[in-house]
Amino acid sequence: MRAEFVNPFLVSLLHVMSTMAQLELKAGAPRKKNDELARGDVSGLIGMVGPQTRGSFSITFDKGLALEVMRRMLGEAPASINEEVTDMVGEITNMVTGGAKRMLAEKGYDFDMATPVVVSGPNHTISHKTDSTKLLMPFESEYGRATIEICFE
Repeated sequence: MRAEFVNPFLVSLLHVMSTMAQLELKAGAPRKKNDELARGDVSGLIGMVGPQTRGSFSITFDKGLALEVMRRMLGEAPASINEEVTDMVGEITNMVTGGAKRMLAEKGYDFDMATPVVVSGPNHTISHKTDSTKLLMPFESEYGRATIEICFE
């Protein structure tokens, strides 16, 4: 997978988290993902289709990080992942993908975004609808991990 597709998602995630939640994430080492198991407690997944490419993007949060982002963004501190938290994860998925879409459009890559799907619970899975390599990129914070997955054909 080419860095020109991946980097806009990384930059967009860091921007969204720092501006919307005043939270800094530290990037880990990217690696290939060979299964469908999510690396956290709540995930947003969005599909993308355009003339040059199609793919999907997901972001998964550990429970502690999702709840802290909720507290920082909306001033609410639920004790568990509820409907408001899953709505917030869907909106973050939209914001990150929208930011990456703008950066990729500047390079001549255009695509439409689907409505995000949010899944939560222990050992939930993420199913990317392409046969391409899935790139997994972990991020650390003092409240837990966030992991993004990117898959483009």
